[in-house]
Amino acid sequence: MGMRSTLPLPSWKVVSTQVLFYFILEDFVFYWGHRVLHTKWLYKHVHSVHHEYATPFGLTSEYAHPAEILFLGFATVIGPAITGPHLITLYLWISLRILETVEAHSGYHFPWSPSNFLPLYGGSDFHDYHHRLLYTKSGNYSSTFVYMDWLFGTDKGYRKLKMLKEQECNKAM
Repeated sequence: MGMRSTLPLPSWKVVSTQVLFYFILEDFVFYWGHRVLHTKWLYKHVHSVHHEYATPFGLTSEYAHPAEILFLGFATVIGPAITGPHLITLYLWISLRILETVEAHSGYHFPWSPSNFLPLYGGSDFHDYHHRLLYTKSGNYSSTFVYMDWLFGTDKGYRKLKMLKEQECNKAM
């Protein structure tokens, strides 16, 4: 992959640009792969393993059928395969990706959650909705950011539910 592990270390600008590129590319590839896994046959034979937990917790983020791990794992490694990063950048990317997926499956909206300061970040609330519904009707297929679900309308149910909850909270006040 053209990866380097020697000095000098890459600058913070190079590292941050590559990691941002990895997140955007991973989200795009993951969205389509995840959406395909929600077709009837693939859901029944592969992806249903991951959905055994309707209320996910951190460790369930990595609980999946081996074929799914290989299939969706491609989304995580495609960016580094294209750019040939320094080993430090690769470690940072993989660490951030694992932290993100564990946080999205945690079932908690923490005060330090990136969704509090990154408007396009999905977070646990977004992904919890995905796990509550059955196979092809769930939507919310993105891994990190919500732009793909918004562009293709696969988050309409989630947005409607969120709006109803906000209206309910406003009435209670």
